[in-house]
Amino acid sequence: MKTLQRITRRKPLACTWPVIVGFIATFSATVVTAAPDEDKLGKARGYPVGTAATWFTDESVRVGSFTAHGEIPGLFGGKANVMAANDAPMPLPRSGDEPSIRWNIGAERNLTIDDYLNRQRVMGLLIIRDGKIEVERYQYDRGPQHRFLSNSMAKSITAIAVGFALEEGKIKSLDDRADVYAPKLAGTLYGETTIRNLLRMASGAKFTEVYDGKDDLARFNIAATRGGIEAAAKVITEREAPQGTRFSYASAETDMLGVVLRGATGMSLSDYLTPRLWQPMGAETSALWRADRTGLERAAGSFSATLRDYGRLGVLLANDGMRADDKKQIIPREFLLDATDTKRVAEAFRPGKATPYYGYGYKFWIFPGSSRRFALLGVFGQMIFVDPALKLVMVHTAVNATAKSGQTSMAREADALWRGLVRHYGGTW
Repeated sequence: MKTLQRITRRKPLACTWPVIVGFIATFSATVVTAAPDEDKLGKARGYPVGTAATWFTDESVRVGSFTAHGEIPGLFGGKANVMAANDAPMPLPRSGDEPSIRWNIGAERNLTIDDYLNRQRVMGLLIIRDGKIEVERYQYDRGPQHRFLSNSMAKSITAIAVGFALEEGKIKSLDDRADVYAPKLAGTLYGETTIRNLLRMASGAKFTEVYDGKDDLARFNIAATRGGIEAAAKVITEREAPQGTRFSYASAETDMLGVVLRGATGMSLSDYLTPRLWQPMGAETSALWRADRTGLERAAGSFSATLRDYGRLGVLLANDGMRADDKKQIIPREFLLDATDTKRVAEAFRPGKATPYYGYGYKFWIFPGSSRRFALLGVFGQMIFVDPALKLVMVHTAVNATAKSGQTSMAREADALWRGLVRHYGGTW
């Protein structure tokens, strides 16, 4: 049986990218069963990075591509924009020994964190409670120096940018049409859609997103690579429902918000969010956000950051946009509540209505139940789960076998692990 050394954080790491010399020595390591499907995922070749044509579809380069996305040549016809780190990062101390967390799935009871990692293609798992690290694990030779691709978790970050622009008066109203701020969208379906309905995936556009290379998302991405996101808006022309009436997942709608924000602020998303979010949050490492040939970020995804900096963002969200250490309000609180509280979400977008399980706020997924819990989600298993009442955060970066985690056991088991965490820390469902 093949084995590997799973790297387990035992004490805080005091280094920033690219200083990683000796990081292996900083960790204790335990020999355990090989990570799931590591041979399929390119272990023998050192987890190679794919090309602009293969990074998303070829699982043999998925680990490498999802941790070097910012460096893949020619992707989207542009390059990666940089969000600079803070010279004084938000502290993330370790709470002590890893707790004995247990979770259940079906008839299987009292499963452990090791059980979860042995079953799922997880690159990084981070659990934070009250601003302290409880669990930090890595697989597939990944570590704290790697930037992990967000996929659609970036949509929630884009929504946060809308919240800043609204608070600053750069966007006057969420009920303004997109083309008020993005004149090049005039005459398009998306230009005629309000910012609020773009935020909640409710343009009413006919748009298929099934990740088979033949769907509307593929058509949109090809057009965006050739001519930029504004030009790509013209390929989506049919509205199958009145805007604002129903949730229908379409990544293009978040890319349209990137266009709106550039028009409203005169800045790229990265330039706008660096002094408002990334540095005030206390990020330890710069983030990368891939852009099209015009320099505009692909707002629906393509953001990369370290596991710990995703954790810092989670801590901020768990404290309703406030830093836990110095009590500075970073993200506009009322906007964040509007985005994540089921009581503030219109009926059509609540849990059980938007989808059979999750509700959908302003680019955040809302858990069912009486307690406020929400998530940032991306294809292939990228997740940040947040429980504000418990000050609990789980960051989960992965290379699932399918884009939709519900097509494997990952979505169900990640939810079961999260429920076990909530129970462990005294929460109820």
